[in-house]
Amino acid sequence: MILLRNVTLPLSYTQKTLTDLAAQRLHTDRKQLCTVQLFRRSVDARKKQAVHFTASLLVTADREDALLSACKGDKDVLPYTPYQYHVPAASPRNLSPVVIGSGPAGLFAAYVLALAGTKPVLLERGYDVDTRTAAVRRFWNGGTLDPDCNVQFGEGGAGTFSDGKLNTGTKDPRIRFVLETFAACGAPAEILWQAKPHIGTDRLAPTVRNLRERILELGGTVHFGACVMGLEQKDGQLTAVRYTQAGETLVLPARQAILAIGHSARDTFSMLWEMGIPMTQKSFAVGMRIEHLQSRMNQALYGKFAGHPALGAADYKLVTHLPGGRSVYTFCMCPGGQVVAAASEQEHVVTNGMSCFARDGRNANSALLVGIQPEDFGSDHPLAGVEFQRRIEHRAYLAAGKSYAAPAITAGDFLMNRTPGAYGAVQPTYAPGTVLLPPEEYLPEFVCRSLRLALPRLGRLLPGFDDAEALLTGPETRSSSPVRILRGENLQSTGLAGLYPCGEGAGYAGGITSAAVDGIRCAEAVLRDSV
Repeated sequence: MILLRNVTLPLSYTQKTLTDLAAQRLHTDRKQLCTVQLFRRSVDARKKQAVHFTASLLVTADREDALLSACKGDKDVLPYTPYQYHVPAASPRNLSPVVIGSGPAGLFAAYVLALAGTKPVLLERGYDVDTRTAAVRRFWNGGTLDPDCNVQFGEGGAGTFSDGKLNTGTKDPRIRFVLETFAACGAPAEILWQAKPHIGTDRLAPTVRNLRERILELGGTVHFGACVMGLEQKDGQLTAVRYTQAGETLVLPARQAILAIGHSARDTFSMLWEMGIPMTQKSFAVGMRIEHLQSRMNQALYGKFAGHPALGAADYKLVTHLPGGRSVYTFCMCPGGQVVAAASEQEHVVTNGMSCFARDGRNANSALLVGIQPEDFGSDHPLAGVEFQRRIEHRAYLAAGKSYAAPAITAGDFLMNRTPGAYGAVQPTYAPGTVLLPPEEYLPEFVCRSLRLALPRLGRLLPGFDDAEALLTGPETRSSSPVRILRGENLQSTGLAGLYPCGEGAGYAGGITSAAVDGIRCAEAVLRDSV
């Protein structure tokens, strides 16, 4: 195969366009080409009068060596060998390893272990994705919060109720395996070539369900409603996992367990700390969700091309560095989406963002976050970051009326430090509802000060971002784990042999794809290690 990079495509291209451009780049007749397909495609909107796509193409042809030789001076014409993931071999000692948590890290760890024939046992404190979706919808509609089955806990992890973004800053080759697995399980085929692939929460749920079915078909076992309460050990070696299910305490013998608990498993963090599992504080970020009219963002980013069907809803990623060293940035941008209630503990308010695959909602939203460092926690205890988050979330619950409504304010009122008076053109999407309140009611003063300094700066980067009618809803506290569970080069806990801290909750990933890759790496370590 031949890879062609930096190919400029018009917005309204066709398959004939791809073939013609490939033939032109390879200095050959299009009849000599067997197949031409997208490998990667991104939007280039740097010049608003000429928005277009930049792409890489994969080509098969009859005389590939000759074509490559003729293009020897073109650094963007390269031979290409498709990536193929090879599952490591398992030994009899790897039989029935345990995976704790069924977010992307846990699911992919269990999948690789199942592919290797080890018959993994997957324990998930929440419920299957269909039961979980129903529980979340009930909560959003004013029902009771289930502390074990919510936006944070349950099959698929926190990413199930998000935009399903798969882009990552990591360059691990296993990413291709992750994307191909998602696509084979029902995710949109476009994720294989989008520069910023996304599944959408509506498509992610059935994708997760299908991945679980693959694990089961390969001999794995999945237990829902199974909350891990303790780990048993002997001479520094894991011997069993203790969990509760349906009111019964069960003990599962295990010498290998992958700990993929997610960034909100606060009770499990406490249990591990009490056991003496080494962990440390980790920086994270807090702030609010900012909403704009999606049409306004489309116009700001695409100019006269806004609304072109090939472009869809525009997205953005912004950052500014303030005097004094703090950074403020956007995170988890959800085009055409909604702000959602993401609490996992009673009497706490937490926001997050979500988009369906079509991204056709009226508003755009993203987290607007201030970087938080361990010195902000007020304590050197490893779990001080958890308590920092909890204080904010509980204060928001109290301030907004003890109903899981979220505090909100327009950007104009916030920037002018005025008592919020009314909503503007941007109407809130958060359910169970919002209450107009200044963020000083629940966020630390330095966070509010940083956000006020940052908004005009970000508005200069993206016109309209600091529009007076933009809406800020908070708090956003769960951008990443506030702890890191220490592990060695063999990926095992530095305090307990056979325990593999994994994914975002353990402090080693940040997003669906990177968590999935870390799950694969931990599965490989299980298969490699002798215990």
